[in-house]
Amino acid sequence: MSNNSFSFWVARNDNKPDLLCGRPADYFVVQKHFTILICATIVLGGFSRMVLKNSEVFVMIILSLSGFVTGRLAYNFIEVHQIVYPLLKTPSFSLYCYFLPLIVFVAALDVDFYIVKNVFWQVLLTGLISFGTAFATISYVVLKFHEDKWDLQCCLLFSITLCIIDPLHSVNSLKMIGISKMYTDIIRGESLIICSFTCIFFGIFRGHTTNVSMFRELHVIIGLSFDIFGSAVCGYWCTRVIQIILTDLFSNTLTNVVLCFSLVYMTFYLVEYFGMSGIVALVTVGLNLDSLSFKPRMEFIITKFLIMCSSVYEHLIYAFFGIVIGCGEIKYFRFHSLVFTVTLFVTVNFVRLLTIILVSPILMHSSYEYDWRWGVVITWSGIRGVFSLLLAPDIYNFSEYKLAAPHMCIFYIQALSILTTGINSHMMLRSAKTLGLCALSLPRQMAVRNAIEHIQEIIRNTITLFKTEKILTNVNWNVVEEKAKIEYNPARTVPLAHISHGPREESPTDEVLIEEARLHVAIIQMSSFEKQCNDGILGVEAARILIGATKSYCPIHGKFMSISDVSTYVRARSWLIKFKNMLTYLEYHKERVLFTVPGNNKLLIFVYRIIISEEFEYATHVVTVMYIFPMIIHLWPIARELNVSALISINYYYMFLYTLESVLKILILKRKYFLQNWNTLEFFIIVLGIVDILCMYFVKLRPDSLVLIQFTVVIGYLRVIRFLPIFKIIIPVLINMADVQIKKSLSLMYSITKGYVKSQEDAKLLVRQISGRESIYQKLYDILERNKREAIRELGLIEHEGRDVVIALKTKQTIRNVIAKALKNLTFLWSRGIIDKHEGIEMNKVLLTKIKALNNFPMAIPPPTPDKYLPNIVWMENKDVLIEFFKERTKLTYFDYGDIICREGEMPQGIFLIISGMASLHSSSATFGIDPSPRTTDRQSKTMYTEYCTSGDVLGELSCLLKREIEYTAICETTLQAFFISMEDLYEGFDVFWPSLEYKMWLKLALSIANQYFESSIVGEDLKFQKCVMFNHAYVETLSSYNEMALNHVNMKLIILVYGNVINSKTEETHVAPCIIPKSCEQIQGISDVSKLLIIPTSEPIKKDATSHDVVSTGLRTTKKDYSWKRKDEFEGGHLFRKSY
Repeated sequence: MSNNSFSFWVARNDNKPDLLCGRPADYFVVQKHFTILICATIVLGGFSRMVLKNSEVFVMIILSLSGFVTGRLAYNFIEVHQIVYPLLKTPSFSLYCYFLPLIVFVAALDVDFYIVKNVFWQVLLTGLISFGTAFATISYVVLKFHEDKWDLQCCLLFSITLCIIDPLHSVNSLKMIGISKMYTDIIRGESLIICSFTCIFFGIFRGHTTNVSMFRELHVIIGLSFDIFGSAVCGYWCTRVIQIILTDLFSNTLTNVVLCFSLVYMTFYLVEYFGMSGIVALVTVGLNLDSLSFKPRMEFIITKFLIMCSSVYEHLIYAFFGIVIGCGEIKYFRFHSLVFTVTLFVTVNFVRLLTIILVSPILMHSSYEYDWRWGVVITWSGIRGVFSLLLAPDIYNFSEYKLAAPHMCIFYIQALSILTTGINSHMMLRSAKTLGLCALSLPRQMAVRNAIEHIQEIIRNTITLFKTEKILTNVNWNVVEEKAKIEYNPARTVPLAHISHGPREESPTDEVLIEEARLHVAIIQMSSFEKQCNDGILGVEAARILIGATKSYCPIHGKFMSISDVSTYVRARSWLIKFKNMLTYLEYHKERVLFTVPGNNKLLIFVYRIIISEEFEYATHVVTVMYIFPMIIHLWPIARELNVSALISINYYYMFLYTLESVLKILILKRKYFLQNWNTLEFFIIVLGIVDILCMYFVKLRPDSLVLIQFTVVIGYLRVIRFLPIFKIIIPVLINMADVQIKKSLSLMYSITKGYVKSQEDAKLLVRQISGRESIYQKLYDILERNKREAIRELGLIEHEGRDVVIALKTKQTIRNVIAKALKNLTFLWSRGIIDKHEGIEMNKVLLTKIKALNNFPMAIPPPTPDKYLPNIVWMENKDVLIEFFKERTKLTYFDYGDIICREGEMPQGIFLIISGMASLHSSSATFGIDPSPRTTDRQSKTMYTEYCTSGDVLGELSCLLKREIEYTAICETTLQAFFISMEDLYEGFDVFWPSLEYKMWLKLALSIANQYFESSIVGEDLKFQKCVMFNHAYVETLSSYNEMALNHVNMKLIILVYGNVINSKTEETHVAPCIIPKSCEQIQGISDVSKLLIIPTSEPIKKDATSHDVVSTGLRTTKKDYSWKRKDEFEGGHLFRKSY
């Protein structure tokens, strides 16, 4: 086999490519078997992963050895050489462009942008320190210990290539041991920074391979600026385009996958085509894309496909470079090669240890959890991979001194990649387990235990339900219960905290438990934000801001994010309002003075008609614009000297026009002329122009006066202020733009606040599952309740500030919810075969078109007039008879800030329908029909509860229905406007529309309480007010004191006590509203004056008269019993006047 001249796939002068390794083809090349080689490599990698249970390092070894064997066969046999020859002559930059873009994008896509943004400077410093220490140390080792004595340039390029940490494999093991995502993102961000810097560096060399000595400092600085900042800007705008494409409602799964895959390469090639760094652009794209950038449930499919492709690419890279190594001369593989490989492995890990020691203060500043144990684990994260391999051939290409064995550079890097992937990954897991970092803390154990108990309860309930089915009567339920039993033990996967540590961990303090629970609450909130966004309740921008704010405040020890923190994170709209106020002050308002001209002065009438006309205004603006060209000539010295007389004449002409305009206005407006600021400015321009003309005249008389000449020159430059009046045209446009931005900000902040309130409610439902102690539960509940009240108050203030914006947003969301409900029903009908596939697709397109049309929905809708609010009261059902009856009896009332609408303990005067504004409701307790006497003894210890009511809410309904004292004090937080319906008029309506009106009011209150406290239990029920009235989906039963009621659970699916106090007639167990009556209770007795029950029937509802609900009463008992009772814990946080948002 003859020796070959090695020159790394670069064309020579005769345009015949030489090969990096192996011999050139001395036969007719037929490129038809290379595809088989690619497919065989993919199949071998797939089978290896399947057999070896995803052991990545053994798969790399198998592929590398198979590639090496194939290369040796190609070196000796022409038949095999024909197969691998297309690979040997492929430029290394082509492999770089084929494989690296997708791998970089997948690595960047897994990095959390908000975490990296919060610790950006820490990541940047970590990357710079890591690169610097690795570059210096590895360069010294290569120069000192390599047998072939590479030149300095080769050593430096080789060291730069080995500085790159693989962002994919370096954190895979850390994810398995449950390390904080902050550490994995710091490591991955560090590796991406090093990779980007290295690619930029090699790109500069690649662009100047003809003559490296021609580099100039300015060229390098400009190139780096474009590569870093230009590429980042291009990546950002490509992200916006990709988000628009991937979130399109009409795109299907296949389209999204193909587009995402192709757009990655399109972004890379476009940015590279314009001379910037495609890798930096893809890193920017990957960082800016998150789960909200995809359609719901689409992220999982796309990321899995991209991860699959990147895994296939890695298999091909290891196999291909194994072939390249095998095609090289075998004589260069000596014992020293093995020794040098081990030396490099030790050096790389020593450099990583040194880097972690240097950056430990940075990591300790990033997280309070960091200690020396995490430092030991992260020390083993310096894994090298395909990034270094793809750049390895460039060592030979860019060095002036051509190595005799270039394939040895690839061999060293590939061997080091396999060693670090295998040994370092194992050592990370081993050290983490030895140091106890895999241990589950007791709070996490409690959360897991609670979740398992919840799942087991669901399984038991399901089995109990299945036992009632006749078709399953012969099932062996003992076997079912045994096989369905969950026996999950966390100790099998990771050790428990109390096993790893001493007694200190066995009884953690409240502070430790509350901190662990705080992190769980943050996770619940982020899940709620994402779910709301997927359901269309929350906008993408609002959800992204809320998730970003949560992740920003999550690292702060003991910090529960409040709505004020979110407002600070958003950097709200105050400057826009100030800017708009300033523009409004400067806006030009034409004064149309209406006066009677003294006598019949036709001249004044003619002048008056001129100055109030639009044409007059346009003429003044045209004059101002036309003066631009003479002003340019005046400011240009050479042109000014050539046109002195013309400029003087034009100046006289324009001053005459300005003076004529002002004289006409003064003639009509007289003293009112100076009340307008713009008129004052015009008068000042005229005065300054007259001074300018006088100065020019005096210069002609005294040409030798230097002071006069300088003063005239300065006055001449002040002619620029003649263009200021033209801003009168621009200011209205700027005001409209500012107004649009303010409305967008208000709409966004309202969506953010509403989404935050919903997340607090979701967290409150699950707070019991994440708290192991009652004290922790109570603290969490109080914190979440307080944050929710602050957010509701913020909602009211935003609605008061921009009612038209909030009305438009609520209308848009309601339309979206209605269409979403229709889509859900369409999917159900489609899945049952009721609607044909073609018809379903067409109807789906129609509904999606309506959702997409909401993007052009008006940003503001004027609020309705006060008389339009009466139909909004639910129990009026928009019936003209009811509306007209109460319209004649309502009174429009006004309250100022701080006014008291009603006081706690006073008898109600009537009900208030809030039209605009916000009121805060304060109560010492919220009762549901319980005798208040037991409460009064301990009133001192009760805390005050606060809620907020805004436009559309009704105050005093329950008190008027019961004719009892009001249980809260309503105070105006803003100016408030409300309709007032007196008690007499309300009961007159009860008499006229008896008994349906009173029943409907109770039904509305019962549904509100049920939706507020038992949302998870009634989530599948259609409990809209109109449906309950017309089709009896739910109805209200009344139970008086000492009356009994039989409960038929066969016909009653759910029985909710919404008001009052009842007992189980058999067990005498007390049930206090609000609560769900258990299935075991067959008969109840009322022990409060009035008890109200909301009953949801199980059978198919039929249309029924609303007045036909009779209480089954057995009469009064002969002996009165005293029932002692206590209020339930749920009552502590309950509020009678609460409303759901």
